Amino acid sequence: MKIGILACGPMAETFARTLIQMEEAECYAVASRSLSRAEAFAREYGFTKAYGSYEALCEDPEVELVYIATPHSEHFANAKLCIQHGKPVLCEKSFTANAKQARELIAMAEKAGVFITEAIWVRYMPMLQTIRKELESGSIGEPKLLTANLGYVAADSYRMRTPELAGGALLDVGVYPLNFALMIFGTDIAKVTSSCTYMDTGVDEQNSAALVYEDGKMAVINSSVLVFSDRKGIIHGTKGSMVIENINNFESLTVYDGEHKEIKHIERPAQISGYEYEVEACMRALETGALECPEMPHAETIRVMDILDGMRAEWGIRYPFE
Repeated sequence: MKIGILACGPMAETFARTLIQMEEAECYAVASRSLSRAEAFAREYGFTKAYGSYEALCEDPEVELVYIATPHSEHFANAKLCIQHGKPVLCEKSFTANAKQARELIAMAEKAGVFITEAIWVRYMPMLQTIRKELESGSIGEPKLLTANLGYVAADSYRMRTPELAGGALLDVGVYPLNFALMIFGTDIAKVTSSCTYMDTGVDEQNSAALVYEDGKMAVINSSVLVFSDRKGIIHGTKGSMVIENINNFESLTVYDGEHKEIKHIERPAQISGYEYEVEACMRALETGALECPEMPHAETIRVMDILDGMRAEWGIRYPFE
């Protein structure tokens, strides 16, 4: 499959390095607002075409899937452009800046019959099914409480600090603890309460939320761009607990009994980077003519954006373009 990439930043670089190692994918086209930057990127990663505008890439009839790696604030316009040109879209998380944009994009894609999905890579990883299978085995009893955190020192990043780019910890980092809670405990949420601290630009730098489920389960999630966290997801059950190393790219799961003794440890399978799974999922969906991936359905993308919107509303944070 001939794949195009919009933007040439760090995520695009990781994505390109992954494509190079996939037999079923071709590094075909890359676009940047700077033609020289696109050409340099194409030379480094072996892309056939380099374009100085996103429009030019979307007009290339050979492009079969477009990966959007621009800042959150640009996802809506970039994905809309792809849809207007009939190009299938793999859009980096967070899918859009808010739920209104997400709903509009998905409605537009469905009306046009164009495939689109969110590149929240943990949703596509085989390790997720391993975690779910272990929970279903009953090794920790009935899961009742979940904690998850993710933090990186990135508060000095221009993109992270800038409201006009939908900056802040929530959309960049907070999506992972939230998605972890939804993947493990589901979506039957009764109440969400949250709080944050602020950068001097007005966006969030750290945040915490408690999700209370209709059946009494709770998930407590935290994210930050001020500190390096342990990145763990811990699922607490009536017979023991399960520790997931790195909720941003599952590395292993360890099961402990009620006396805190390790009873099982499973490492993730070998992988290129983890990005390959979302590409493979897109290929499977496109082969069958589907407009979404079952790993991250449109309804789930909108649900995540609704929760993120609710948290920002609680904090009084609005982006300038909203």
